Amino acid sequence: MQVVVCVKQVPDTTNVRINPETNTLMREGVESIVNPFDEYALEQGLLLKDRLGARLTVISMGPPQATAVLKEALARGADDAFLVSSRAFGGADTLATSYTLAQAIRKACGGVPDLVLFGKQAIDGDTAQVGPGVSEFLNVPLVTYVKRLEVKEGGFSVECVMDDGVVTVEGNLPAVMTVLKDADAPRFAPLSGAIRAAKATITVLNEKDVEADPAKIGLKGSPTKVVTIFPPPVKGGGEKVVASGEAAAKAILDFMERKGLVKHG
Repeated sequence: MQVVVCVKQVPDTTNVRINPETNTLMREGVESIVNPFDEYALEQGLLLKDRLGARLTVISMGPPQATAVLKEALARGADDAFLVSSRAFGGADTLATSYTLAQAIRKACGGVPDLVLFGKQAIDGDTAQVGPGVSEFLNVPLVTYVKRLEVKEGGFSVECVMDDGVVTVEGNLPAVMTVLKDADAPRFAPLSGAIRAAKATITVLNEKDVEADPAKIGLKGSPTKVVTIFPPPVKGGGEKVVASGEAAAKAILDFMERKGLVKHG
């Protein structure tokens, strides 16, 4: 069985700052981490390796420093890792990213693997679109919001969290799934794994390696553009009235009238 987990390196959201002059994210001096949701997807892949002997491949798309998240995955037990990195991929939106990752998955696995796992979403973009996009480009079924996963005899049975409860979904492989934080807690890397990962060489794939269509990657392949980004305005303090009984009711009505929320008949 062949399993792929896609992970992303993201800025630690507790330290995210926005440049007030350029309205862009200030990444200098900001620590990068493994996207938290992806850690739960990785754990599901590692459990499949433990239980079924699956071969686990981890893929990340990003700049050269994203090798750090791939080495973390190797330390925890992944078999191999690939970094999809090239200036040609710069500026990719979720559509171009999905296409590029699908091409990289085919290249790394020699075709479509049995299962591709993503975290529910990335905490920097919060779109939750790349997992579904990759399923389209790979032309395989998609299951989202997964909290429990079982695989046997070429099929799967998963529990998915919906707005009105938990549902069980069954189907055949291959498939793409997105995983919630409700799933099994991520494991820590053992010392032996950390040593192995430190010595590992990460294979880097560029646009030629994945046989990507130049018109479908990077800015050229991105129909959406981020025009600007800015922090929400700081809210001012509210109006405080010390009163009780009829005086309090009158104060509330007066305030609502000033705001145009109510009118006296």
